[in-house]
Amino acid sequence: MKKVHKDIQDASSMELARFAALAALEKKAEDLVVLDVRGLSSFTDFFVIMSGRSTRHVQGLAQSVDVALRHKNVKTGNTEGLGEGHWVLLDYNDVVVHIFYNEDRRFYDIEGLWHDAPRVEITPEAAS
Repeated sequence: MKKVHKDIQDASSMELARFAALAALEKKAEDLVVLDVRGLSSFTDFFVIMSGRSTRHVQGLAQSVDVALRHKNVKTGNTEGLGEGHWVLLDYNDVVVHIFYNEDRRFYDIEGLWHDAPRVEITPEAAS
């Protein structure tokens, strides 16, 4: 059994959401939002939602987040939509990452569906 990198072995789901968000921001994710769905959802604690400018950008964001978390020995439970690049879902159990092509994000309106969920402030300065 692989050990989780010591930087995140005691990481909370909030810290994992921040780490995923910061990895995406490094690759120019647009309109990034982190929703705290603890108490509202039984299947996850946080949604990390972002947009990409093109299907290739969406795919690149998904790969960057996955690589960054794999370097910390955090494995995805399930990945959906990577081939199409319109809506990619990365499931890390306590954190679910949604990466949308701009038009698809407006259509599905995940933030609207979870309007009761508090937003978590993520800034690039949080990396230090």
